[in-house]
Amino acid sequence: MNCARWMLAAAVFVMTCISGCGDGGRPGERGDREAGSGQFVFGVSLLNLSNEYIVLLNEAMQEKAAELGVRLIVNDARRSAERQVQQAENFLVQGVDAIILNPCEWDASSPAVDRALAEGVPVVNVNSQTRSAPTAFVGSRDEESAELAMGYIAGRLNGQGNVLMMQGFMGQTAQIDRERGAQEVLGRYPNLNLLASQTAEWDRAKAITLMENWIQSFGDAIDAVFAQNDEMGMGAVVAIEQAGIKDRVIVASVDAIADALDAVNAGRLDATVFQNATAQGAMAVETAFSIVSGEPFEERVFIPFELVTKDNVGAFLR
Repeated sequence: MNCARWMLAAAVFVMTCISGCGDGGRPGERGDREAGSGQFVFGVSLLNLSNEYIVLLNEAMQEKAAELGVRLIVNDARRSAERQVQQAENFLVQGVDAIILNPCEWDASSPAVDRALAEGVPVVNVNSQTRSAPTAFVGSRDEESAELAMGYIAGRLNGQGNVLMMQGFMGQTAQIDRERGAQEVLGRYPNLNLLASQTAEWDRAKAITLMENWIQSFGDAIDAVFAQNDEMGMGAVVAIEQAGIKDRVIVASVDAIADALDAVNAGRLDATVFQNATAQGAMAVETAFSIVSGEPFEERVFIPFELVTKDNVGAFLR
């Protein structure tokens, strides 16, 4: 970013803080620092960089930041809301221009938003939401993904059978909304029975163990599994294949990560729901850039989900 453009952006930012941010912000300190570097700096706190979807999100943010001349300071919260709040506080000490938050939890990650906004630092939540309203949100309607996946299962079973649901990290927005979407579909099919619902915390290894336990408990009664993300869906597939029952158990999950797409193509996973990590990550950085530049921006950006099956998986393979 050239100096003239930065000076204009800084002036808009300062005037915004004077009119609406209240006391406690440090726009002058941030502005002085960025005048020297000639670029904006965004702090990024991500849910968990061992998750393939979050890796894709990060890659998209890095690419967009490079395009815009923005420097990112990326931290891995490792699924800890407490760690995420501390990371946000560290970003404030470092004088970042904006924070991009991929929240660990709806409620427990909210102090990160509150403290940043109190300091006059804009926050863009990406992929998941918090109780506290950020400056902007970029993501998808998670209930839609569950409606697509559970609706697919209902169709395959002709509205009758026994389903298991693997929950994500309890208390995170994606888990809450995907359960709500799944329950909405179940409510339309009285003969579709939810045998059990339990968290595997978005984790493949934990999903394998959970599925093994369910197979021991329910055996031949299992007709389908809805996993709230692909990591768990792939774990369920592994356990089901090892038990020799994949030919009669339907598995659908969410995210369309590379492993899941390959599994759908090979006939191992029945369906996944494409969530566009590239679009979410890029738009989060672009939105933060617009905010700090004093340009117009959308406060809520929703990117649609798409059902992926054997019939259309070729369009999504990377």
